[in-house]
This record gives sequence, structure tokens and C-alpha cells, in this order.
Amino acid sequence: MIALFEQRNEQGIAEANRAYGGMLQTIAVRILRDSRDAEECVSDTFFKAWNSIPPQKPKFFSAFLAKLTRNCALNRYTEMHAQKRGGGVVPAVLDELSECIPAQSDTEQEIDRLFLSEAIESFLSAIPHQHAKIFMHRYFSMQEPKEIAAELQISENTVRSVLRRTREKLQAYLEQEDLL
Repeated sequence: MIALFEQRNEQGIAEANRAYGGMLQTIAVRILRDSRDAEECVSDTFFKAWNSIPPQKPKFFSAFLAKLTRNCALNRYTEMHAQKRGGGVVPAVLDELSECIPAQSDTEQEIDRLFLSEAIESFLSAIPHQHAKIFMHRYFSMQEPKEIAAELQISENTVRSVLRRTREKLQAYLEQEDLL
């Protein structure tokens, strides 16, 4: 598919949509809670991918598309809720993470964001795979603990416990790395 994008062959978009459209739609709907807005984010995702390949050549195309979709949905969510915080999963997820990750500010430098991102990746690679998977389902895909439990065939209490302990460990790790 990436080769089709590089060749500027529009069939690449159709194939990417066929292969990953459902996953991207799910990510956007979890954040936005509206299928029409989610469809627009998925369309925006393919447009952004089309414009960035080349020069970029993502190693993991599905993860690249998922990240574009997630960012688009979060940006749209922020725009829609600029005046009020509102209910839903996004504020809950951000509140949970605010305990262990420093707040972003408009003037925060890109280098700090990169260090934090690298530290979180390093942390996730050092914890048990199942814990990292639960963490990513919650904080990347914005899934509810109940959905994670059903998908991974574990109890909801186990999911909640793993998330709490993982956030505590992440906070300690970031403090140790002088990133808090």
C-alpha cells in the first residue's frame, strides 16, 4: 500500500480504507462519539497520509494511520468542546493521565514532548506485554475498561487495577528520569 501512495496511485487509498478503515473509524468514534465526525476524521487521515507519503515512509502503516486518526479526532474534540470540558471518555482519560504526566502548555518546547514520548515508549517496553497492551487500549485507543476487559477476556477489576498500578509506575519512572 505504501508503494501505491509513493507512486501517487489513488488505489492505495482504496486499499488502505479496505484494510484499515474499520479500525480507524472505531478509534475516531471512541473519541468523538459521532459517526459522521468520525468518518470525516478517517477521510482527513487518508488525505494527510496521501500528502505525507512521500517523503515519509512509515515503518508500520496501520500505526501511522491510527496515530493520524487519533490526532485528528482529538483536535476535532478539542474544537467542539472549546467552551466547556464536557462529559465522555476523553476528559476521563486525560484526567487519569494528568496524575502522572506533566500538563502541556502552549509554550512547551517540542524537545520536551519528544523526551517525554521516548520515555513513555521506553517505560512501556519495560513492563509486561499485557500491561502495556491494556495501557495502550485505554490511553491510545480510548477504550473503556469494560471494553478492554471483554476484548482481552479478563475482569474489569483487573483492567482497572493494572491501569492504576501502571500509572503509578509511570509517574515514578518519569520522576526518576527527571521528566516531572
